[in-house]
Amino acid sequence: MNTREHVALAGELVELIERRIVDPLEILLGSGEQVDPVRARLRIEAEVWAAQLLGRDESLAVRTAARLIAAAFPGDGPFDPPDAWWRTAFGRAVARRAGHPGKEAVPFATAGAMLGITRQGVHDLVKRAKLDRHPDGGVTTHSIRERLNQPQERHGARRHHH
Repeated sequence: MNTREHVALAGELVELIERRIVDPLEILLGSGEQVDPVRARLRIEAEVWAAQLLGRDESLAVRTAARLIAAAFPGDGPFDPPDAWWRTAFGRAVARRAGHPGKEAVPFATAGAMLGITRQGVHDLVKRAKLDRHPDGGVTTHSIRERLNQPQERHGARRHHH
């Protein structure tokens, strides 16, 4: 986990939970004063959640992702965010740790959003057997998650010794 990634994720989690949970609570209670302690606690908890999502404990990261998604995106149907969501700090963390919750495969466009590449890039990776095509179409979320968790190669200038 790097500091920049942690700070971005924690800040995004504060903004998300404030917008989706705390602000509506303030409207219902009719007073910001009553929710100020909640806002203060939220800032502390967001730091913890970010550390859990980015930390080494895979099981804890998946549980934290599930809790946050359930609280911030409640609904009767399965969680199916728009492709743009996967480009957020929270979306990237969920993709790396949990894949796409509840989906075995996603369309090429969603796979691209999860990986931070174009749809054509996904086609190329499938063709080169770097991602697995699902028998029913699209790309397996397992292969996307595996790709996201591979150590990153450095593509710096290489010197050739003659």
